[in-house]
Amino acid sequence: MNLEHVTIVLPSLNPDEKLMLVIRGLLEEGFSDIVLINDGSSPEHMQPFREAAEIPEVTLLTHPENKGKGRAMKTAFAWCLENRPELKGVVTVDGDNQHRPADVRRCALAMLEQPEKLWLGVRDFDGENVPPKSRTGNRTTRAALRIFCGVKVSDTQTGLRAISAALLPQISQIPGERYEYETEMLLAAHRAHIGFGEVTIETVYIDGNQTSHYRPLHDSLRILRIVLKYVSSAAISFLVDVGLFTLLNLLLNGSVEPGARRLIATVAARVVSSLVNYTLNRNVVFQDRGSVRGSLLRYYILAVVQAAASYGLLSLLSVLFGATPAAETPLKLLVDLILFLLSYQIQLRWVFRGEK
Repeated sequence: MNLEHVTIVLPSLNPDEKLMLVIRGLLEEGFSDIVLINDGSSPEHMQPFREAAEIPEVTLLTHPENKGKGRAMKTAFAWCLENRPELKGVVTVDGDNQHRPADVRRCALAMLEQPEKLWLGVRDFDGENVPPKSRTGNRTTRAALRIFCGVKVSDTQTGLRAISAALLPQISQIPGERYEYETEMLLAAHRAHIGFGEVTIETVYIDGNQTSHYRPLHDSLRILRIVLKYVSSAAISFLVDVGLFTLLNLLLNGSVEPGARRLIATVAARVVSSLVNYTLNRNVVFQDRGSVRGSLLRYYILAVVQAAASYGLLSLLSVLFGATPAAETPLKLLVDLILFLLSYQIQLRWVFRGEK
């Protein structure tokens, strides 16, 4: 299959002699269009860029100062969309010679055959040559992405990615300037119902992967911020519920019968707080762009089922353990915590399932 209209995107910061090995290998593999981005490298690392700029198949783009890998990739994407009218897709490649040219070609061919998918060159992290930092980092982020975001990929931090021209405008608009952009790309693709394709590639680590800038704990916490948003949304809704109940209870005191006062205050506070929670979850936590009517209906169906489950489970546990009224409080906290976590998964996969 012809690679003529496939562009290699090669971001680079302070490269050494391995950069030219990468470029020559790609040219030998049949690629004829390489966009190299100098992301603010220091003066002592300019020689590889000077050598590369002399190659006709290489276009050199330069950031005067370091802006991050994500910004370098997006600079190249924008350039390709503007200057390559017959573009079929791009393949992002790291400049440290850890991506074999043959594997880059395989990813490009997979993208040309199925351009509707985002293609990833995935490594095998079970091999003996994999540094502990890389193995732990990938397993951590892979588990976090799957549990908290519903994203199922084998290699979360691979820099070898093939993106068709049809998907490139959307991918270019994803937030993120540095290494977090690669994780944000997976999240955004999942939310947009873009499928993932995987090509198993050779696992190569040079000098124990000392050139890697990946920080397992730091980057994993970026994923967990979605869960923190979910918890914050619940906390804000709880404060609205309690605050509005208290305010209405005070305002209605003396004007209506006590039972009716509590009922009005409870129902009004719960309606408003649930709408606040729905709005925050839809727009901030899950960033759903689907039908409001559909997600709102699913949200309240879940709320009713969750309330019924809370009552039923609490009643069952109270009978099983012979709990006193005082002991029912910790049981309720336990039941509601489990349902709260389960509700997150249901909202992620069903309530705010979104649309293309």
